Amino acid sequence: MDVDKLSESPVGQLVAISGYDPRFKEPYDYVAFVPDPLPAELPLDAVTYAAVIDASAAMARADQAASLLPNPVLLARPATRREAVSTSALEGTYAALSDVFAADFLDADEVTSSVSEVRNYVTAADAAYEMIADGQPISIRMLEDLQRALLRGTSSDGPHAGSVRTTQVFIGVGTRRVTTARFVPPPADHRLRDGLESWQEWIRDTSKELPTIIRVAAAHYQFETLHPFHDGNGRLGRLVMALQLMISGDLRYPVLNISPWLEQNRTEYQDGLLRVSQTGDWNPWVCLISTAVHAEALEVIARVDKLLALRQGFQALLRGSKGVSLRIADDLIGYPMVTASLASQLYGVSYQAANTAIAKLVDLGILRQRSAGRYDRIFQCDAVLAALE
Repeated sequence: MDVDKLSESPVGQLVAISGYDPRFKEPYDYVAFVPDPLPAELPLDAVTYAAVIDASAAMARADQAASLLPNPVLLARPATRREAVSTSALEGTYAALSDVFAADFLDADEVTSSVSEVRNYVTAADAAYEMIADGQPISIRMLEDLQRALLRGTSSDGPHAGSVRTTQVFIGVGTRRVTTARFVPPPADHRLRDGLESWQEWIRDTSKELPTIIRVAAAHYQFETLHPFHDGNGRLGRLVMALQLMISGDLRYPVLNISPWLEQNRTEYQDGLLRVSQTGDWNPWVCLISTAVHAEALEVIARVDKLLALRQGFQALLRGSKGVSLRIADDLIGYPMVTASLASQLYGVSYQAANTAIAKLVDLGILRQRSAGRYDRIFQCDAVLAALE
C-alpha cells in the first residue's frame, strides 16, 4: 500500500492497526484507510458531466429498446446470468454462460464448483430484484442476506457468512506479509460500522440532486473501500449498482450489465478505485463508470436488435404453426435452454405435448439436444446463446 499517497488523501485518513498474523506466527503493526463519509456534492468538471449525460442518454435508449420486446422480463433473465459470469470472473471464478444456463436443470452434484458459485450470484440477484420490486430500500441487512446467498456452499461459507466482518482484512496480500497489501480497508470496529451506516443513509437519501450515474459511481467506490464483508464485496457492490439504477427508475428492468466492461478493463477499474482514495479526484472515476454504462447500454441495444431478428426468423420458420412450438420459439430469447418438463410447466401442457413441440423445433434446426442419456433432456438454441455472449 502506498502509505505516502494515502496519508495525504483528502477523502479519508490512515489509522494505526495491529494484530497477529498466524501465517507467519508474528505480530504486525501497520495502517488502514478509513474513508470520509460521502459528500452531498462531488466536485466534477464539465467534461465529466458531459460523459455522465452521454451515458444517461444511452441508458435511456437501452431501456426503450428493451421495452420493444413483447416481454422485456425475458431479456432480464439472460442479462442476470451474463452479469453473473462477468462479475464472478472479476473475482477469479470462471464459468461459461452456457454452463450457467444448463445448471438450471442439473442436480448440485452435476455442476462444477465454479458454476455453482456463479449460480449463487443469480440466486442472490433474483432475490435482490424482487426485494426492490417490493419497495424495499437498499440496506445493510439486505446486503447481509445477499452475501450469505453468494457464499452458500463455497469455500468461504461459514460462521462469517451473512454478517459484516469482525476482523481485519487485507487486499492483495496473497501469501505475503500484510505490509505488502495493495490496500487495507478500515478496522472492523465502530469505524467500519459507522462508515457503513453513513453509506446506507447516503445511498437512500433521494433529496440529493445528483445524476444517477454519479450516485452509482460514488456509492460503489465507498462500498468497495469500506469492504464490509470477508468475501463477496466486489460482486455485492456491483449488484448494488444495478439496484440503484432500478430504484432511480433509469432502468425498468435489470437488462444492463456493467461487469462485462469492467472485466475487460479490470486494471483500469481496480486502479480507479484506489486512485480516488489517493487523490480525492472524482473525475476519472466517474468518467470510467460513465464509459462502462455507455458502452454496455449500446450493447443492450445491439443485443435487442439481434434477438428480435432471431425471434422473427423463428416465426418465419414456423409460419402457419400454432401452439406450443411457436410459444417456445417466441420465448427462446429468455430461455435459450429448455426441457420438456420446463416447457410443460411454463405453458400448461402435458409432458408429451411439450416433448413433441421441442422435437419439431429440433427438426427445424432451431433447437439441438445438449445432453444425452437423460430422461429430461436439455435442448439449446445456439443462435440465441451466440447473441447473448
